[in-house]
Amino acid sequence: MAKKNKHIAIAGNIGSGKTTLTTILAKHYNWDPHFEDVEDNPYISDFYDDMQRWSFNLQIYFLNARFNTVQHFRDGETTIIQDRTIYEDAFIFAPNLHAMGLMSTRDFENYQSLFKTMNQFIKPPDLLIYLRGTIPTLVNNIQKRGRDYEDNIRLDYLKRLNERYEAWISTYKNKLLVIDIDNLNFVDNQEDLGGIIAKVEGEINGLF
Repeated sequence: MAKKNKHIAIAGNIGSGKTTLTTILAKHYNWDPHFEDVEDNPYISDFYDDMQRWSFNLQIYFLNARFNTVQHFRDGETTIIQDRTIYEDAFIFAPNLHAMGLMSTRDFENYQSLFKTMNQFIKPPDLLIYLRGTIPTLVNNIQKRGRDYEDNIRLDYLKRLNERYEAWISTYKNKLLVIDIDNLNFVDNQEDLGGIIAKVEGEINGLF
């Protein structure tokens, strides 16, 4: 007999709408939402002020937090919808910081070793929803939400992240739903939201 509780996750670049869609779907399906710890993150503001100094600290914080979250999912009895996955930290954000010279090779190798150990104890989500957006869409969304610490995000940083997201998704082997957000407004347009929910419905029908 299949487990009734499932793990749904939403992936996507900064500004793609992960938190918003997580909130909407959690309410619609009565799922338990789990959000990225941004406001209480002790490193996030320092990181955007000085990426090279704080990159390793930030990535270790996220890795630990998301590993603990995934372990919690495994033991729970409710269906979880998660804002961002541990895989994005390991395959996108940390490698990108290393490639940009913002994380030393020593720190990156230490990070990779830790993730490799953790990865033996976790399972991928039952469904991954990837929100795909171009840089202008992401920048517009970032500006609209007006978080002070995001004022210093560079366009080349977002572009590099997007390239890594696409590379990761192209090799992702588990259950996946890709949603292009460039021409969607699922916050204000009920028709757009209904289209997304219909796609999600089609994917989760076989899960439960």
